[in-house]
Amino acid sequence: MLARVFVNGRYGLSNRVSSGAARLGVAGQPERSSTTEATLKRTPLYEFHRAQGGKMVEFAGWSMPVQYKDSHIASHLHTRQHCSIFDVSHMLQTKVYGKDRVKFVESLIVGDIEELKDNQGTLSLFTNTKGGIMDDLIVTKTDKEYLYMVSNAGCADKDSAHLQAKLQEFKAAGHDVDLEYMEESLIALQGPSMAQVLQEGVCDDLSKLTFMTSVLTPVFGIQGCRVTRCGYTGEDGVEISVPRESVVALTERLLVNSEVKLAGLGARDSLRLEAGLCLYGNDIDETTTPVEASLVWTIGKRRRQVRDFPGADIILPQIKAKTPRKRVGLISNGPPVRQHTPILSTDGRIIGEVTSGCPSPCLKQNVAMGYVETSFSKVGTPIQVEVRKKMIPAVVSKMPFVPTNYYTGR
Repeated sequence: MLARVFVNGRYGLSNRVSSGAARLGVAGQPERSSTTEATLKRTPLYEFHRAQGGKMVEFAGWSMPVQYKDSHIASHLHTRQHCSIFDVSHMLQTKVYGKDRVKFVESLIVGDIEELKDNQGTLSLFTNTKGGIMDDLIVTKTDKEYLYMVSNAGCADKDSAHLQAKLQEFKAAGHDVDLEYMEESLIALQGPSMAQVLQEGVCDDLSKLTFMTSVLTPVFGIQGCRVTRCGYTGEDGVEISVPRESVVALTERLLVNSEVKLAGLGARDSLRLEAGLCLYGNDIDETTTPVEASLVWTIGKRRRQVRDFPGADIILPQIKAKTPRKRVGLISNGPPVRQHTPILSTDGRIIGEVTSGCPSPCLKQNVAMGYVETSFSKVGTPIQVEVRKKMIPAVVSKMPFVPTNYYTGR
């Protein structure tokens, strides 16, 4: 999936997983790819993106807008100060039905779904038997007799195959569970003025819709929408699952408000990095455990006691014993820090590697995350990063780099 890079003074994107992301070269022009535009999948907003001046690039097998007429930095800052629409229809949306649906999903992830209230969701992780992270996802326990899950586009084929294999196993054992892969589109409305913009179009009182809760409601008269208060920017925001035939109309209606602009993958990635959020394929993958990735909080208390999630026998002992490496935040000045940049101790020994990095539009410093030897993971520890064969001073930093503004109702 996405990683920030900085090429010849311009922002670009790179990808270390084979599912394919955008790769931008000199002057922000897409590099030639073996995948032609004609073979890429398209969201229902594809023609709308092009009409709005969207610069389309390959991402996880999809043709997606990396930015529009505004610069990447302008879009980033607009989202922090107002609100922006992101097309995330490429993500995998799944419904899980049946009386054994909670047991089924909990057999695949580390989260405690049973404890959730109706229409409450949680960020969780698919893990394998070795304790590695197969993907991150959001699971919502709806009041409509199904679970609603959203997982990453770059892992869609892997996730669906994994779900299908476990489904057959459960059915063979006599359990009642079924899957539905949804056709709906998904857009994210993110930024501090989101509630002001959206409240006009919904009957539900958004002041009662807190972070990680969800509601089925018409949106500006469009039936069949699910609004979930969550997002990938660190700002207050929602993701709206909307019938695909209505997504253009909804996007156009939201854009009537001058607070709202379109934003692409470039801004989405730098926003999530400032918020300290992981990107699957860069910051977490099947070679990292939740403990190494500083994601222990995703493991439900009951799940720890029962020890019944995939990889529990490897993951749980790591919580007490600690791991040789740990994901940390880094701040530096000078040349931007990119993915795969070596991290060194002050005496020049390699102690880790950067997994994501970019110049922060809000902080005017370089922010990055990566893995270091655990003895160097304490906030405030001075380290170095090697950029263009030069040693640049850096410091281990708390994440998020920019304070998050999730709405908790307070």
